[in-house]
Amino acid sequence: MVKKNQRQFIIKQIIQEERIENQEKLLKRLHQRGFKTTQATLSRDLHKMGIIRVPTQEGYRYVIAEEEGGHSFRKLVGMEILSILHNESMVVVKTITGRAQGVALFIDQLKNPYILATLAGENAVLVIPDSVSRITQIEDDLKKIASGG
Repeated sequence: MVKKNQRQFIIKQIIQEERIENQEKLLKRLHQRGFKTTQATLSRDLHKMGIIRVPTQEGYRYVIAEEEGGHSFRKLVGMEILSILHNESMVVVKTITGRAQGVALFIDQLKNPYILATLAGENAVLVIPDSVSRITQIEDDLKKIASGG
């Protein structure tokens, strides 16, 4: 089970970091990172994680489906979040080093109407609320994700 979780974490990381057009390329990237898996297993992982192939202007690519990411992906993102802090005007999400961009992408895909934008660094995401009155609500929503809920 640990190997499966690690593989799925790496799949998500690859999908977020580079443009992957097909399963063959993704399988090659997994092999380069030490995961010797089959196309059938990869296909099941993609389905379970809510990763879909969509057309873009540059051709097809895999993305994490906004509606289909499901609970398993939410848990993976939750594991990357170390803490959530705020001041009078913004929320900061501290992440595992190198994972802030992936967490910011996930937050953006939530399409929370109270979040205007996110800005990611190496290990922190700045979450800009639409109003300072919504900071507590945003923080609570993000803490649910961090706890795997």
